[in-house]
Amino acid sequence: MLSSEPVAMVPARLFSARWQTALEGVGRRTPPTRLILWPSQLLQPAAKLLSVSCANCAKRQESPQKKLLSEKQLKRYFVDHRQVLVRGGDGGHGASCFHSEPRKEFGGPSGGDGGSGGHVILRADRQVKSLSSVLTRYQGPHGEDGSRKNRCGRNGGPLYIRVPLGTLVKEGEDTVADLSHPGDEYIAALGGTGGKGNRFFLANDNRAPVTCTPGQPGQERVLFLELKTVADAGMVGFPNAGKSLLLRAISRATPAVAAYPFTTLKPHVGVVHYEGHQQVTVADVPGIVRGAHQNRGLGLAFLRHIQRCSFLLFVVDLSVPDPWAQLQDLKYELEKYEEGLSERPHVVLGNKIDLPAARARLPELQARLGRTLIPLSAATGENLEALLLRLKELHDDHVEAERARGHQPPSW
Repeated sequence: MLSSEPVAMVPARLFSARWQTALEGVGRRTPPTRLILWPSQLLQPAAKLLSVSCANCAKRQESPQKKLLSEKQLKRYFVDHRQVLVRGGDGGHGASCFHSEPRKEFGGPSGGDGGSGGHVILRADRQVKSLSSVLTRYQGPHGEDGSRKNRCGRNGGPLYIRVPLGTLVKEGEDTVADLSHPGDEYIAALGGTGGKGNRFFLANDNRAPVTCTPGQPGQERVLFLELKTVADAGMVGFPNAGKSLLLRAISRATPAVAAYPFTTLKPHVGVVHYEGHQQVTVADVPGIVRGAHQNRGLGLAFLRHIQRCSFLLFVVDLSVPDPWAQLQDLKYELEKYEEGLSERPHVVLGNKIDLPAARARLPELQARLGRTLIPLSAATGENLEALLLRLKELHDDHVEAERARGHQPPSW
């Protein structure tokens, strides 16, 4: 049974500063060195401190959700050109020594050769989509030096640099390699040859050579890597024509879309699947503006991605006045950039027919273009079947034409 008298006399020095803060407000005397606590007063602050500590632990255990990257942030991770300094590994030095053992003091030269330096090799990899992972400087592994007892040094292993499909390798103004197929390789820098040990110079007229040669330095080059997206079809159109939304509708690609006008800042490639495990790749190229061939807007930065496309999909916004003028401007920009680029096999897509203004302009555009026009709506999915069938026809025609020339088109 508890009495109203104090039950404990605890020295203040036994309480830490944390407990003194937690028990702030509890009746105590300032001058004395002893603190008087009642049982009810001793338990209440501890329970309060325990609840606050549990709440803090719960806050720390909550994992914050990862924020989605904006289109501008995504552009920082897409790099389509890079200047790289590559240097092959140096060769190991040859050794100069002589064999000696009991009862065989003059065993002759026994210096081994040095190992060769490693090459730096560029390899096309389908899993790599950008040059952002490529560093600006690479050094191949060096070869090991030779040693006694005719032991040669270990060769330096090759250093592989993974690059995306469609990477052009340039040295100065010359294109030295085109890595457009999976597994394509190009030796960017050769490794140095290993030096020779004095065993190599043994001859009848020189039974005790002391000469050995150093390893050769590796090859050093400055290369410029340029990415041209490899895809079967390329969607070409002005900003806000609905290219990104259309790519999301026919494939599993996820380019950024929004309810307000903006343009894509990096190319996206989607894969359209057909029966028989057949696949067709479609590239969403950032919007082209008038004067793009003069490097206006995004300009030449992304026009080169259209060069790798076998056929084109011209996306026209039917909701704007004079939509047929868009097609003329797009072909003009492509022709100014590269002669014959606008004459590749293509189909015209009239987007946004779900809007009343677009349906009103559709008959006039059909009269101008005829059967080459496919009206559709990427937002509602209307008439997407006609696009998929036409896309497969264009792909089959391209495959037959390539095989007739003796070329094997890349399979995805």
